[in-house]
Amino acid sequence: MADVLSRAKFGETDERQRHQFLAILARRAVVVRLRSSVSVIAQDPADDIVLGTAAEGKASHVVSGDKHLLDLGQYRGIRIVTPNEMLELL
Repeated sequence: MADVLSRAKFGETDERQRHQFLAILARRAVVVRLRSSVSVIAQDPADDIVLGTAAEGKASHVVSGDKHLLDLGQYRGIRIVTPNEMLELL
């Protein structure tokens, strides 16, 4: 996850900021076991695990920069938003 956060599209962050974020995430995360798979995004089936996990975990939002997920807009009442949109909601 730290390598993903260091990508340019997430802006300037240093290692300390990434570590802090991951520590908060680890404390607040809820582990969800998928009981079944979903098949929603034909263009990129790997994205389906995100949707299945969000549904199984009863998430209110999925935060992503992934075009396929964002184009969907929502899944089973779960809003799919960009990081900036989520910051505005918070």
